[in-house]
Amino acid sequence: MEGPFKLKPVKLYLETSVWNFYYADDAPEKRDITRQFFENYSRNQYELYISDEVLREIGQANPNTQLLLRELIQRYEPQIIDLSEEVEALAQAYLEAKILPPRCEVDCRHASVATVYELDALLSWNMKHLANYRRMQAINAINLLRGYGKHLELMVPMAVSEDES
Repeated sequence: MEGPFKLKPVKLYLETSVWNFYYADDAPEKRDITRQFFENYSRNQYELYISDEVLREIGQANPNTQLLLRELIQRYEPQIIDLSEEVEALAQAYLEAKILPPRCEVDCRHASVATVYELDALLSWNMKHLANYRRMQAINAINLLRGYGKHLELMVPMAVSEDES
């Protein structure tokens, strides 16, 4: 964006599906959008974040996929956020409020990391549980009730994948 003022970089949390879709040959449209996001990524516009949870999930993939994803993460150097008791407590609050079913505990952690560390948006290809307007409303309602005032955006990578220069 051009003008007399400079915008601060947007802080983006990339949950595991964003990294995975970089290599998703079985989903070429999402793969291409994901690659476009990374190709247009600018440290002046965005700060990238992941958590220990993303690394744990990647560690469950087959060895070849693990290697590819770890190399991709190394290339883009996101800041790695540790899971804390505060993150775990907020994730539990989402589960108790039935925002997501119990089997989606990992997704709750992703949202709670982005909230607790006051990131601007969580990017995900999981449109059922994360990149979903109703879920975003519910997550932000719990966040407000628990004293987190910053609104968290949950969106798909295409929302930020266009060349913005």
